[in-house]
This record gives sequence, C-alpha cells and structure tokens, in this order.
Amino acid sequence: MANIKSALKRARLATERNLKNSAAKSALKTAMKRFEDAVVNAGADTVANAYKTLIKKLDRAVGKGLLHKNAAARRKSKFTKQYNEFHNKVS
Repeated sequence: MANIKSALKRARLATERNLKNSAAKSALKTAMKRFEDAVVNAGADTVANAYKTLIKKLDRAVGKGLLHKNAAARRKSKFTKQYNEFHNKVS
C-alpha cells in the first residue's frame, strides 16, 4: 500500500478507471452476444437494432481507448458479414 499522497491518489484513480473500463467492456461483450443471438433466433427488426447498437458500442470503445481501432474494424467487418447474410437469407 502506498504512503505518499500522490501514490494513494494514483491507486484510487486506477481502481476507479478499472471498474469503469470493466463495465464498458462487459457491456460491449453483452452487445455482441445479443447480436449473435438475434441473428439466430429473432426477427429482422431485432437484428437491425442489435446491429446498430453493437456498431455504436464498438466505435465508442475505440474512442475511449478500450479497443484498438483495427480490432474494432475487424469485429465490425465480421458482424457486418453476419448481418448481410441474415438479410440475404430473410429477403
């Protein structure tokens, strides 16, 4: 445990940031699971909403530094392929 005032503050801030980042990453993973479940089980409207939400969360994660931009681009590409395949199958 730190004794110096600035080190105590750094430790406190690191803990707060860790909690925030963990929550944001968890929300992102949940959005990915919801989209994949919607593609398998749900209708076109649900899939479209889940896709829109997922892309928004991926972009926000890049902006906040939770995810590298290339990792987000790779995931967006993967989910866009799934989305397009779903719509080609439904149409």
